[in-house]
Order: sequence, then C-alpha cells, then structure tokens
Amino acid sequence: MSGACLLVGATALTLASGGFDLTWRHSVEKTEWRESWAVGEKGLRLTEAAVKGSGAGMDPGSGAILEGDWWVWTPDLPPVTNLTLAASGATGGGWRLCDGATCHEIGAGPGAAIRLAPCGG
Repeated sequence: MSGACLLVGATALTLASGGFDLTWRHSVEKTEWRESWAVGEKGLRLTEAAVKGSGAGMDPGSGAILEGDWWVWTPDLPPVTNLTLAASGATGGGWRLCDGATCHEIGAGPGAAIRLAPCGG
C-alpha cells in the first residue's frame, strides 16, 4: 500500500506506508500495549493488537497467541472514522506513534484529548 496522510490533532503527518503502530502503557497495570492500524478510504482499521500480560481490562483478545513476551491477535472489527486518545498524564508517558523508523510521542502530559483521523476525513 502506498503512503497515507494522518491527522494528529491539528497536525498532518505523511506516512511512508499505509498505516502506523501505536504503543503505550496502561495507566493502572503499567503493561505495554501495541496496535497496528491501516489508513484507508473507509477510515482507520485495527489490523493487529498485542499486550504484555493481562489484568484491569487488558486481557488478550480472541485467538491470541504468545509470541515471546507478547500476546498477539487480529481483532475482527470494522474501520472507525477516528480515534480519540485521552491525555491523562497518569501513564508516565504518552503514546508512541510510529510509521516505520519515524516515531512521534503524543499526549505525554495531561491535556485535551488527541484525535487521530485520515486526512480529509
């Protein structure tokens, strides 16, 4: 898939590929979570999810397999028009949004929620 454009709040990011990875730590369990997203005409589609451990609503999804320290699965969900990320400041960091080798940290401190959406959507 060719590149895509993603709005992160009011900033447009040109993605080298057609998607991005989003990683963060759960605010209670301090467990790492990772999601891979595709950007398409119908919105954002979750293509893979992974979690290191479980607890406090962080249980692995249906069909998860253990790969190293990560429980990995493919969610069966329809695309969404946008993602809203709360910036609580309670996780010790924000979200890490990566497109290949390029990464951006977003929402590291408390503040307004951050909206992710395809450009023009």
